[in-house]
Amino acid sequence: MSQTEVVIAGGGFAGLTCAKALAEKGVPVVLLERKKEAGQGMHTTGIIVGECAEEFSVPEHLTRKVTDVRLYAPSLRHVDLHAPDYFFLTTDTPGLMKYFSDEAVKAGASVLYDLPYRSGAQAGERINVNEGMFSCRFLIGADGPRSKVADDFKLGQNTQFLLGAEAEYEGLPLADMRLSAEENANAFYCFLDQKLAYGYLGWVIPSVGVTQVGLAQRMPAKPDIDAFVERMKGVFDFSNAKVVARRGGLIPCGGLVKPFYRDNVILLGDSAGIVSPLTAGGIHTALHYGKVLGETIAHYVNHGGEHPAEVMARIYPRFWLKQGLRKIYEHAAPNWALDFAITNPVFNYAASNVFFRKKKLK
Repeated sequence: MSQTEVVIAGGGFAGLTCAKALAEKGVPVVLLERKKEAGQGMHTTGIIVGECAEEFSVPEHLTRKVTDVRLYAPSLRHVDLHAPDYFFLTTDTPGLMKYFSDEAVKAGASVLYDLPYRSGAQAGERINVNEGMFSCRFLIGADGPRSKVADDFKLGQNTQFLLGAEAEYEGLPLADMRLSAEENANAFYCFLDQKLAYGYLGWVIPSVGVTQVGLAQRMPAKPDIDAFVERMKGVFDFSNAKVVARRGGLIPCGGLVKPFYRDNVILLGDSAGIVSPLTAGGIHTALHYGKVLGETIAHYVNHGGEHPAEVMARIYPRFWLKQGLRKIYEHAAPNWALDFAITNPVFNYAASNVFFRKKKLK
């Protein structure tokens, strides 16, 4: 049996950032990840909002800056949205994940690939993991939207999801064929259509060496990416485009799960449901709260004081307003209303706030 202070289940953004923060403070930590290597089989689009890029610096060669949003209605009428000094970063997501993995290892974390979390059980004041392979003081569940850690310790589970699907294309020029060169922009192209992307949207966005084309739907509806691409052929020139990768997965959209902890078992990232129910953005919250949880556990281990779970209970986002706005969008925004609203100044102001308003994290 290997003794350590912390075991983290899951090597995504949240788990790796938590592991790095712990290791930097001298706390022994082991991270278990079922994939054979960092960045394999990614499910996320890898889009980073501006304030996340300001908080967590990443290598420039792994990112591409996108400054504007072009928002399309179901009729393909559009409006251009822009905010001074705001930007998004699209990423080489496998490369970015390898970067965060390398950073955690450099800090001193033990990151074990091809070794999934299988089981956990309380054993007095310690927690046995994987039938006694590891013994730890804290167990962090960062193992995805359907968490095995949450199941083992009777914690809250995500019950509401978006289902996303995305294809990466080479040879896809990003210019609306219906517009002049002067009218096209360095944009995040977003498409509202409740038939193709119920409860969310479709997107076409320039990335690092490729173009990402995808959509998500509120389950139980399932995304039909082939139908979406057919629709996009009236906007973009797919004649020389080639699919080089596909990915997809579940995106929690029900907010923070309850309970998200029990004793020294704490959920983090998608497992905890800390993904915006409105925008489906989860990378910034994963990185930010992963770092905060790691630092909080380290302070508790090294100096005592308030229990880490109590700290996180105070600062984890609840997303009440965004959950309400999601319900309004799902049930009160049919396609005809979206077509009507796309040029309305009030709608455009609200849309600009969704895309560009600074996301304040505690």
